Amino acid sequence: MEEELKCPVCGSLFREPIILPCSHNVCLPCARTIAVQTPESEQHLPALLHPRSPAPAAAAAAAAAAAPGPGAGAAAGSTACPDSECAAGGGGDHADKLSLHSETDSGYGSYTPSLKSPNGVRVLPLVPAPPGAAAAAPRGAGPASSSLTCPQCHRSASLDQRGLRGFQRNRLLEAIVQRYQQGRAAAAAAAKCQLCDRSPPEPAAVLCEQCEVLYCAACQLRCHPARGPFAKHRLVPPPSHPGAPGGGDGGGKGAGGGRKLPTCAEHDLENYSMYCVSCRSPVCYQCLEEGKHGKHDVKPLGAMWKQHKAQLSQALNGVSDKAKEAKEFLVQLKNLLQQIQENGLDYEACLVAQCDALVDALTRQKAKLLTKVTKEREHKLKVVWDQINHCTLKLRQSTGLMEYCLEVIKENDPSGFLQISDALIKRVQVSQEQWVKGALEPKVSAEFDLTLDSEPLLQSIHQLDFIQMKLPPVPLLQLEKCCTRNNSVTLAWRMPPLTHNPVEGYILELDDGDGGQFREVYVGKETLCTIDGLHFNSTYNARVKAFNSSGVGPYSKMVILQTSDVAWFTFDPSSAHRDIVLSNDNQTATCNSYDDRVVLGTAAFSKGVHYWELHVDRYDNHPDPAFGIARINVVKDMMLGKDDKAWAMYVDNNRSWFMHCNSHTNRTEGGVSKGATVGVLLDLNKHNLTFYINGQQQGPPAFENIEGVFMPALSLNRNVQVTLHTGLEVPQCVKQSKLPNN
Repeated sequence: MEEELKCPVCGSLFREPIILPCSHNVCLPCARTIAVQTPESEQHLPALLHPRSPAPAAAAAAAAAAAPGPGAGAAAGSTACPDSECAAGGGGDHADKLSLHSETDSGYGSYTPSLKSPNGVRVLPLVPAPPGAAAAAPRGAGPASSSLTCPQCHRSASLDQRGLRGFQRNRLLEAIVQRYQQGRAAAAAAAKCQLCDRSPPEPAAVLCEQCEVLYCAACQLRCHPARGPFAKHRLVPPPSHPGAPGGGDGGGKGAGGGRKLPTCAEHDLENYSMYCVSCRSPVCYQCLEEGKHGKHDVKPLGAMWKQHKAQLSQALNGVSDKAKEAKEFLVQLKNLLQQIQENGLDYEACLVAQCDALVDALTRQKAKLLTKVTKEREHKLKVVWDQINHCTLKLRQSTGLMEYCLEVIKENDPSGFLQISDALIKRVQVSQEQWVKGALEPKVSAEFDLTLDSEPLLQSIHQLDFIQMKLPPVPLLQLEKCCTRNNSVTLAWRMPPLTHNPVEGYILELDDGDGGQFREVYVGKETLCTIDGLHFNSTYNARVKAFNSSGVGPYSKMVILQTSDVAWFTFDPSSAHRDIVLSNDNQTATCNSYDDRVVLGTAAFSKGVHYWELHVDRYDNHPDPAFGIARINVVKDMMLGKDDKAWAMYVDNNRSWFMHCNSHTNRTEGGVSKGATVGVLLDLNKHNLTFYINGQQQGPPAFENIEGVFMPALSLNRNVQVTLHTGLEVPQCVKQSKLPNN
């Protein structure tokens, strides 16, 4: 904590600290040394033409000599060089950049035009000097403006008529410094055991960091043994600084008990009672009566004190957790040193063993390859010898048959010749057929069809090196790119930055939309995937993981995707009959043929309640359009409902019928005309289909016990034009009986 209690200018403990507009603190004597004054005559010169003046350094030295306390020497030393950052609050190019920030940029008041001095400190225009300032000014100096540059963040703030008195006094920091000094003196005097029964207590030998208690050697063995729950506690030598438990608290209480309550800087007789949130400063009732904070957000001082105290305590808990993690991390690093030494020796031995294994494997593979060559040679020799023996045998048989036939031809007995000629001719023909094409060609070649490609192995040997092959890390889902449209979901992901482990692909998993098991829906290298054909009005959970040759990495966080409550779709031009003509962004359908042709919708339904309407734009010569649902493989060159793949209602200008498998049922009065609207209600929770004409239900529920995947369907000829309307709410008459979608 000691570093927090030191002034950034003099390096000593704060003396009369004041709060700068940037929330940093500085000693009041040090603030006098770093304040900059510029005469009015210099304000109209270009900033780069201002001469370097030793005035700030001289003022700093004079103030340091006059200021009491141990920090005086340090303050004087910090302003000895007019070019240093301690004296001028920054210099060179860095200060030039900082001087470009206006008061509006930094949040410390309204913008005021300013010049820049050679040492980089921004100098504000002339402000009226406080009473008595003219007498203290050097002889010959004209009116001047003053500014103060924070030595930590290098932001400048102008001084008003009150000068440094315009900055609030940090009384809390001043009290902490006083308590710290008292505690340090008490701790430095002697660290006593806090559990001793002796009087006076024995000097402390150790301090437990977890218990925050000082023990002497005897009390430590008796009250804090290194076993059980105390085994993980850390014992350190007793401190000789204010960190000793109880050292600073006693001094703080004594100091706080006799400390005077702070009064308003502008009204000496008024205590602070309210807090201005806009100005971030405490105020008194007289400040409020004067109207200085009339439009500001003002709250009771005690309530804001408790609120900010709670916020600070909460933030400190987070810092404390991080500090504990840092301590554990240091222990981990120290253990890592020893592990690196041991692993290095292990890897050297492993490398030698792996290289020896490669040599042995190559030797064994050489023997296997030689065996293959020997077997191939023996096989070729055997095939050739077999072919020689077979060909020799057939040649001997053919030669004998030829000689016999010649002797038969020499005979002059016609009757005897005719008795055996037919059989002999067949034998000669069979013998001739034995010498077909290819029979007199060798079955094997003298060349060996064995090629040993050793080039990849040589390249692999030359490229043999260590690789850091580990499981891939967790992919990050890019929620800004994940979206749903109708019953389709699109997911995008990426690997974390600075990832060195190679990734060969990704596995995307999706549940069934009802909280069931996950299943793989995509495996590949892409980082963007769209899944179609999901259920409407369903909630899906998705997750992704990466894999490489080392294995599969962990899952990402799950993302929840909600599909649309109602379906938005159009007619599908890719699956429609070629006589169908679509327009109006595939929402209006006509036909070029007098025969009925089928067109399907782009959506597919397997559960839930869905409703859509079809508006009859043109109706000539009393045709019979059919409306309903169908499978994807429905026959498209005849009226909808004539095969077993469609469920439809066909209607003319007077009546309607339901049709499935060419079976006509439920004739109902009432037809359609130009301007009529046909509604189709598909309730897959109840597994039925209902039709409406102009808002009125047409007959009973048309079909029941229907299950599977269905697509909106329509059949029409050239006398009808129909426009599709989707994304509609379910009619009110069926909402009461609608089952919830799962």
